[in-house]
Amino acid sequence: MHFDPWNPEFVAHPYDVYAELRRRRPVSFFEPTGQWLVARHADVNALLRDRRLGRSYLHVATHTEFGRPDDPGFQDPFWRVVRAGMLDVEPPVHTRLRRLVSKAFTPRMVEALRPKVARMAGELVEGFVERGGGDLIAEVAEPLPVTVIAEMLGVPESDRHLLRPWSADICGMYELNPSVEAQHTAVRAAEEFSDYLVGLARARRADPGDDLISALALVADEGDRLTEEELVGTCVLLLNAGHEATVNVTGNGWWSLLRNPAELERLRADHGLLPTAIEELMRWDTPLQMFERWVLEDITVGGVDIPRGAEVALLFGSANRDPEVFADPDRLDVGRADNPHISFGAGIHFCLGAPLARVELVESFGALLRRAPKLELVTEPTWGPGYIIRGLDSLQMRV
Repeated sequence: MHFDPWNPEFVAHPYDVYAELRRRRPVSFFEPTGQWLVARHADVNALLRDRRLGRSYLHVATHTEFGRPDDPGFQDPFWRVVRAGMLDVEPPVHTRLRRLVSKAFTPRMVEALRPKVARMAGELVEGFVERGGGDLIAEVAEPLPVTVIAEMLGVPESDRHLLRPWSADICGMYELNPSVEAQHTAVRAAEEFSDYLVGLARARRADPGDDLISALALVADEGDRLTEEELVGTCVLLLNAGHEATVNVTGNGWWSLLRNPAELERLRADHGLLPTAIEELMRWDTPLQMFERWVLEDITVGGVDIPRGAEVALLFGSANRDPEVFADPDRLDVGRADNPHISFGAGIHFCLGAPLARVELVESFGALLRRAPKLELVTEPTWGPGYIIRGLDSLQMRV
């Protein structure tokens, strides 16, 4: 098998191909997407921190100057939302946005949420146990982060069912060469979510509450504050990044434990291993397999010259299995202490929501280990079609 992100067999198990890339072609050009694949941990980690690369190039060049076609007109509503958030901009805009958002999205706020997250996780797991099991992803993994982010943002309970479909549809645009249908679906979702958040933000500005949208609407630094578009872009990013990853770490993580029963029994016997286990599950089968960057100045990676205007595809899944960094990297070890995985990224785009994700995952896994110590698989799961954001369609379990 070779690198083929549209092949279900590759998506299900890309790690043998990654090992071959690291050995033979750690930096290679992938013709179908016009990207340079980067497979080794040292290179991926360095490039995430290298300011000669960026998530965007539009702050230094036009599409034409980078040899790229203009965005199709129908995509304008999508990019207006996405490019107003932190992920797809570079300094100085990124620096300003991150500073403002960090004032509202603080470690203290996240830690204050822990009791509420624990209660939510406990209630979801209790219902799952009472039903004797079911689809762990649909019934536990998905509702928890959606409920948490909805509580944080101040989204009324009656509207929360809208968030997961919007998030999934918007993220469809981030897959490699998305279909025209997926692009239109993402645009529609971005428009609907943006319209909804604009209404919510205006209501909060007029009548602030104890929620993140109110905090973002009011936060200021020397008179500077988020514009309406920036606030909407930030909220969309918080939902998508904070939700999709947590869902897939949960699904992928339990499937990983079930395929490694000795490690699952080790965790069942010692819940104190949960913090290291969560880090290891993120490393061993990371939900974000690839992160893309644009080359803003000519660079050399692993002896390979990559010109300005090129796009690099940083293979997180490969970097997290690199034997140069991780001892026995293909072995799942829930007690692994030395674990510099890069599942949350690195550099200026390091995931702002990492502390919240860790709280959600520890509480979710902990509740399941306590209330369903004999959780069993019903049928072997299948992987969803996505490669960049990689997760299971469902995970049918019984208690």
